[in-house]
Amino acid sequence: MNPVTSIAAGSSQTTEAQAWSNFTSAESDEAFCRAWLALQCSMVTGVSAGLLLLRDAAGDSFVPAAVWPDNRRDLSYLTEAAERALSQGRGSVLGLEDSERERIAPDSVHVAFPIETDDVVRGAVVLDILSRPQAQLQAVLRQMLWGAGWLESMLRRQGVGRESHLLERAAASLDLMMAAQQHRNVDQAAMAVVNELATRAGAERVSLGVERGGTLQLRAISRTAWFDRRSLLVEAIESAMEECMDQESAVALPAVAGIRAKVHVAHRDLAARAGAAAVLSVPLVSRGRPMGTLTLERSTPFDAPTFLLCEMVGELLGPVLEELMERDRWISGRLVDKLSSWRDKLVGPRHPTIKLAVVFALAVVLFLAFADGDFRISARTVIEGAVQRAAVAPFEGYVAEARVRAGDKVAKGQLLAKLDDRDIVLDRVRWASEREQAERKYREALAKRDKAASRILAAQLTQAEAQLALADEKLERTRLRAPFDGIVVSGDLSQLLGAPVEQGKVLFELAPLDAYRVILKVDERDIAYVSVGQHGELALTGLSGIKMPFTVKTVTSVSTPQEGRNYFRVEAQIEKASPAMRPGMEGVGKIYSGERRLLWIWTRSFVDWARISLWTWMP
Repeated sequence: MNPVTSIAAGSSQTTEAQAWSNFTSAESDEAFCRAWLALQCSMVTGVSAGLLLLRDAAGDSFVPAAVWPDNRRDLSYLTEAAERALSQGRGSVLGLEDSERERIAPDSVHVAFPIETDDVVRGAVVLDILSRPQAQLQAVLRQMLWGAGWLESMLRRQGVGRESHLLERAAASLDLMMAAQQHRNVDQAAMAVVNELATRAGAERVSLGVERGGTLQLRAISRTAWFDRRSLLVEAIESAMEECMDQESAVALPAVAGIRAKVHVAHRDLAARAGAAAVLSVPLVSRGRPMGTLTLERSTPFDAPTFLLCEMVGELLGPVLEELMERDRWISGRLVDKLSSWRDKLVGPRHPTIKLAVVFALAVVLFLAFADGDFRISARTVIEGAVQRAAVAPFEGYVAEARVRAGDKVAKGQLLAKLDDRDIVLDRVRWASEREQAERKYREALAKRDKAASRILAAQLTQAEAQLALADEKLERTRLRAPFDGIVVSGDLSQLLGAPVEQGKVLFELAPLDAYRVILKVDERDIAYVSVGQHGELALTGLSGIKMPFTVKTVTSVSTPQEGRNYFRVEAQIEKASPAMRPGMEGVGKIYSGERRLLWIWTRSFVDWARISLWTWMP
């Protein structure tokens, strides 16, 4: 055998073995196509180039799936042979006729073979090979026929996979539709859908909004029973939904294949505010137009299967929600039907129970319209001492003893607490010693009749006596005593023994037990009916069985905001206090404000609200 021929044969065998290895270990369809084409080219002698065309995902055109030997090489000159094979649906050879020889390279032909599955042409393979006899060209076509079976198997597997994914999405969409149709209310149906979709799509939050009256409103957020419509997050979600509806197309951030919407400013703002890595919005379509939006947020980008699932849900859910909204339209639909039904029940010969109920209701209304009753204004009430005294630290020191705490009863002069007096005692001893020395020296100066020295020593003696008196006063003030009989309202030093206290710090607050005042917090809507001298009754939470009368003494003219409303402070005096009453107790007080019609008493709050609302909206 010729050495050159032997080397070529060995190289061919090595190339074919490598092609088989790549073919059997391909991990993706793209790698499979490249390995298959390389294997076909290695099994046919004299191949200079190979091209594999397959139909794209949209099914509109054929695109290169593999190129041999170099992906960067331009093989557009092989498209004529591919078009012939695709149009004829059978293998063909370009370059056998004299008219065809002018369009291809010398000594070469283009062999093309179509790829079919289920009588549908799915692609074509074209080889640029050296010209050879007719019998050998038929052998090349048979080799391509045998090899096409592998591609047909791959295409069938792709079809089965796509159909399987389609069935899964259809099943998931039907489950979501069933979850929505189990409810008769739009909000309940929307909540069921977003909760189920959040689980299936792996989203942290799914929101659903519908358009009503030209305005898009957020109706449900997954795993959220209530949300504030005025919050910044809700505004960001609604802005993203409106952006999706304005473009009438799905919007994804980051982009997902198959979505044509370009503007995603609101989605970027939502992602930044919510801290989400990806945001996807799909329109809810009904009768050919968007009527709502589904918005999903999650920590990982959305893939094509999730987008297709959400798109299918949007197309199927739109008509269901629109039908539920039609049922909820009271003024134009259900209210008219309800009124007609009630009229038939009242006028018709049946339903005596309803007729009796209506008659009874009319009788109650007439009674309330003409009967009088006591008009009483209710207000939250707290008990305070008529006098409240504070026991403060007279100077900086340390807590030595604590005899009482908040809630204890004390008598006048009873020891409340004691401050550490060791430094003061030592100071007193020092000044007592200095006084004795000054007094002894003063006497000696008097005995010697030394007037100048006696005057100086007399001043020193006076200073020592003053400092001694100051020390005695400080010793007495280290003992904090009750100024009157009463109860300790606040203060507990039992946990602060040895702790330092600053001068002027409030250690205890005391209130007397025989003098109280009632503080009523009257709503600003009722303050106009309150005046000095009115009487009322008080019921405390801790003494609910005792009703204590009181008289209004003072009505302040300054309101205090609390819990979103304004209250006026009204002070009253209890006529007869209960022995069990204590400062700080809370309850409800009712101020008697004369007699009024019962119907007015029960409806005045609503009437006042209606008046102010009407005044607000009137031009």
